[in-house]
Amino acid sequence: MSGTPAAGRRVLVTGGSGFLGSSVVPGLAADPGVAQVVSGDVREPRERVEGVVHTTLDVTDAQAVSDAVAQHDIDTVVHLASIVNPPPGMSEDVAYRVDVDGSRNVLDAALAHGVRRLVVSSSGAAYGYHADNPAWITEDQPVRGNDAFAYSRHKRLVEEMLADARRDHPELEQTVLRIGTILGERVDNQITDLFRKKRLLKIAGSDSPFVFVWDTDLTAIVVRAVTSDVTGIFNVAGDGALTIDEIAARLGRGTLPIPEVVLRSVLAVAKPLRLTQYGPEQTKFLQYRPVLDNTRLRTVFGYAPEYTSEQAFDAWRAANGL
Repeated sequence: MSGTPAAGRRVLVTGGSGFLGSSVVPGLAADPGVAQVVSGDVREPRERVEGVVHTTLDVTDAQAVSDAVAQHDIDTVVHLASIVNPPPGMSEDVAYRVDVDGSRNVLDAALAHGVRRLVVSSSGAAYGYHADNPAWITEDQPVRGNDAFAYSRHKRLVEEMLADARRDHPELEQTVLRIGTILGERVDNQITDLFRKKRLLKIAGSDSPFVFVWDTDLTAIVVRAVTSDVTGIFNVAGDGALTIDEIAARLGRGTLPIPEVVLRSVLAVAKPLRLTQYGPEQTKFLQYRPVLDNTRLRTVFGYAPEYTSEQAFDAWRAANGL
């Protein structure tokens, strides 16, 4: 559990121009325990941060990742590069190359060049969407990401890869963050699209509880994962949860309950016709949501989120005028 001293860490952030990276990079750059931040991404950053080395980096290019780690004498890698919301037309093969092959390239580079710590943004989706998930899921539960749901499957495969590395290469410290639903003032994605409907879609007979983490809390957690002595696996979410009915009530709206088998059939027809961004495999996403217990985040990692799930949702709702 104990780590190397934080002073003078030289950090490579993959996905540094993404939603999370855009907050993490300046957060790390401002921390006195960090000597250098290298932000790597295929995209240009929205804003360049003073003192940060911004570089073009495609995690699917193994040599490029290895070169970046070696060139900048990196001792800590924060791996954020992932396809969370695939753009229209992106194939699953492309997403797999980024999520899984990219993670393998990052891990291989870390091991080849003696990196001391690897911080990975995983997801509650790694647990999978299953009828027998416990009411509150803890870090000792197995990762069972659903094969039918690409994002969930990719997170499971990456976590299995990381588990193998912990067994075979204990010299590489790992902090794995299994993150709940991220909200922030400018968050706009497939999940928040659900909350903008006139009536919120609901699987009949399911509470569909959500746990939320506010983006500033998440940034602080990632920075702490770099600079703290504590390592390990942690669920990342605010306290408590909100059911789909409670979310609808907060929005002053109703729900649209649909039997799972009916919704799956409708999406199976509508998705190929591009009438919806959601596929039939995603019905389980609403039906059997893993509800993350954050006890270990608070007691072992040592971070108490400033926003509860309720407060995070209310802050997002207010910021978006809903």
